[in-house]
Amino acid sequence: MSRTATPSATGAAPRRRNPVLAWMLRDPRGALSLLVVAIIALTGIFADQLAPYSPIEQNFDLILMPPSAENWLGTDDLGRDVFSRLIHGASASMYASVLSVSIALVIGLPIGLLAGFAGGWVDEVVSRVIDALLSFPAIVLAIGVTGALGVGLTNGMISVGIVFSPLIARLARARALVVKEELFVDAARCFGASPVRILARHILPNAIQPILVQVTLLLAGALLAEASLSFLGLGVQAPDASWGSMLAKAYLYMEIAPEQMVTPGLAILVTALAFNGLGDSVRMLLDPTTRSGR
Repeated sequence: MSRTATPSATGAAPRRRNPVLAWMLRDPRGALSLLVVAIIALTGIFADQLAPYSPIEQNFDLILMPPSAENWLGTDDLGRDVFSRLIHGASASMYASVLSVSIALVIGLPIGLLAGFAGGWVDEVVSRVIDALLSFPAIVLAIGVTGALGVGLTNGMISVGIVFSPLIARLARARALVVKEELFVDAARCFGASPVRILARHILPNAIQPILVQVTLLLAGALLAEASLSFLGLGVQAPDASWGSMLAKAYLYMEIAPEQMVTPGLAILVTALAFNGLGDSVRMLLDPTTRSGR
């Protein structure tokens, strides 16, 4: 009597590869970027527990001191510990990036989807408004909106979110124009689906991939915008700490204490590069040709 081969007789079945491990091996830059972003986010969340000193505590006996065992990164012009302010600056920077991009999504995504789906005069009006807003330099428009709303971190990030919303709207409109011509959208119309249901169940899920990539890239732009506004005195206000305001203070003492500019500048650079690397990784992960290994 012949016996049918079984997995136990022919050897163990091949083990399935962990998808997270496979992604890390395929894209180590993306994994490193995600790790850096996670570390900075956790640093900002637990800033009170990680900082050795208060970020606003002044000590006029320790003004512009170099790095030492007590103050790892030295002290600023008011004797405040630079390391502690750098840690608390992470909290302000991450809050600013998430808030501004969330506002851009809330404003830009529904407007862009509606314009692309509706077409006609609605699309024409929205497109002209988007083109007009994008014709202004982003930082100039953000400064103008911040001046109207008032200085402060939250108002500054609201202004950045408003400035970024046309970018989201333009991308969402372009995707909606493509997806609405698909056969499954025509089928949904034939079955009597309402426009709202078509937008929510069919257009949005098939348009979200490039928007997610744009969101990760805008996080880096928001970080730089917050640093620019704080450098100009329109963002985080004294005595609170942010990397941009730390740069603005350190700039005044660049000749006698140049090391004061290094740490906040590096923090901004590393975080922006991590966001950009994460954006590239998300783009590769969502690209079907990349996932298939072609």
